[in-house]
Amino acid sequence: MISANNVTLRIGKKALFEDVNIKFTEGNCYGLIGANGAGKSTFLKILNGQLEPTKGDVFITPGQRLSFLQQDHFKYDEFSALDTVIMGNQRLYDIMKEKDAIYMKEDFTDADGIRASELEAEFAEMDGWNAESDAAQLLNGLGIETEFHYSLMKDLTGEQKVKILLAQALFGNPDILLLDEPTNHLDLDAIAWLEEFLINFDNTVIVVSHDRYFLNKVCTHTADIDYAKIQLYAGNYDFWYESSQLLIKQMKEANKKKEEKIKELQEFISRFSANASKSKQATSRKKALEKIQLDEIKPSSRKYPYIDFRPNREIGNEVLTVENLSKTVDGVKVLDNVSFIVGHDDKIAFVGSNEIAKTTLFKILAGELEPDEGNYKWGITTSQSYFPKDNTEIFDNDLQIVEWLTQFSEIKDATYVRGFLGRMLFAGDDGVKKMKVLSGGEKVRVLLSRMMITGANVLILDEPTDHLDMESITALNNGLMKFSGVILFASRDHQVVQTTANRIIEFLPNGTMIDKITTYDEYLESDEMARKRQVYSTSNAQEEDD
Repeated sequence: MISANNVTLRIGKKALFEDVNIKFTEGNCYGLIGANGAGKSTFLKILNGQLEPTKGDVFITPGQRLSFLQQDHFKYDEFSALDTVIMGNQRLYDIMKEKDAIYMKEDFTDADGIRASELEAEFAEMDGWNAESDAAQLLNGLGIETEFHYSLMKDLTGEQKVKILLAQALFGNPDILLLDEPTNHLDLDAIAWLEEFLINFDNTVIVVSHDRYFLNKVCTHTADIDYAKIQLYAGNYDFWYESSQLLIKQMKEANKKKEEKIKELQEFISRFSANASKSKQATSRKKALEKIQLDEIKPSSRKYPYIDFRPNREIGNEVLTVENLSKTVDGVKVLDNVSFIVGHDDKIAFVGSNEIAKTTLFKILAGELEPDEGNYKWGITTSQSYFPKDNTEIFDNDLQIVEWLTQFSEIKDATYVRGFLGRMLFAGDDGVKKMKVLSGGEKVRVLLSRMMITGANVLILDEPTDHLDMESITALNNGLMKFSGVILFASRDHQVVQTTANRIIEFLPNGTMIDKITTYDEYLESDEMARKRQVYSTSNAQEEDD
């Protein structure tokens, strides 16, 4: 168990938390939610001891081990992937290294023998003999192939490091597990594996995530941060949303009844206060009136942008034909003879762990890359708008947001352009912010503003939910569902894929693909996925035998 007792945190004059009292108990998974800036990550840092509260304290049941997801991707550069995972239980790792050092001594003494015996006993008690196999199992589950287990962290990709640090947090069955955005940069297969891991995890989990499907799948409780307080709800994210909306509705209805009663009492007092025969009744009603207190209903601090993609032109029957596309990147063939035809009703989600293949295809279709072989052709009625995964170059300029966005608008009027920015929560002076100083979430909202203002009838989106908060993801999801044109997209957000796509294309590691007209959930249960899982498990078994 872990609890916060009267925790207050002040940053300057602002109280981020005020007298927070909350208890997280064994066997439950708590989703910690709140608007951007509400303090979700900060609260996790208070719980794990990285940050001292201004007032109050954190209590952990004595003897319990707390583990949290590390955010520094360079901290373990000189260690192997396997060692990095085992460091999730630092005491176990220290015992392993001390044992090895003793056994490597040339002048092994009696004292060394006694110490080694003590370490061996503690090592066995901690199930140390299974440490490497347990760590390897976590890595394999998250999609880190066995060939990378002994690679140094500095030699691995950013996405591989994310998975390894997640495996580190999960390692060794911690009593309390704190996860801050664990699904960030994970492919959908890895997210599905993590969901099953947490569902079967018996201890305490506290997780921050912007992935609604993930929270609904794994959480037994929801802790909502709003106005410097944390309110605990039993149930997942959807249950919290329905409960919180119902509570507000009930409070409004109760206030309405109170207001009617107040009006009735005021009218009686006004009519009969001067009447001697009714004066006692009027006085009694005055006292009753003083006792009536309206419930204070604070509007949520959450802000939802308005995302509405409206094509300027209806799309024709001929949209896109891709024939025999191949492309090699850094010596690896990421697209191998890829062909498909896009129809005018298609909303295609590109899925699978082959991230480079998806991004490379989108760059080719957006005209930013040339294929090595093959060709593609857009229909004459189409207009495309592209949301890139890497937007670094786009924002490397000295333009103000409104100046940059005006370039893409048919109406070259600052007031008109500011209207689009206002919908995306850039109010007032925010519109004159410089492009290069924007946060990750602000950059995404600017790019979505560009997609709206261009009025394209084909949207190409490569991981658009990265850096967005829950409210913006919900708004984007709704905008994509309403869009009448064609969508080609990749997203790690299960709910966005499930509710938007009517066709699934999966790129396999060898650059080939599976193409199915279906929803994402139906695809996950399909024969193709079953065969793919069988091939994957067989190849893993062969690697272990070797």
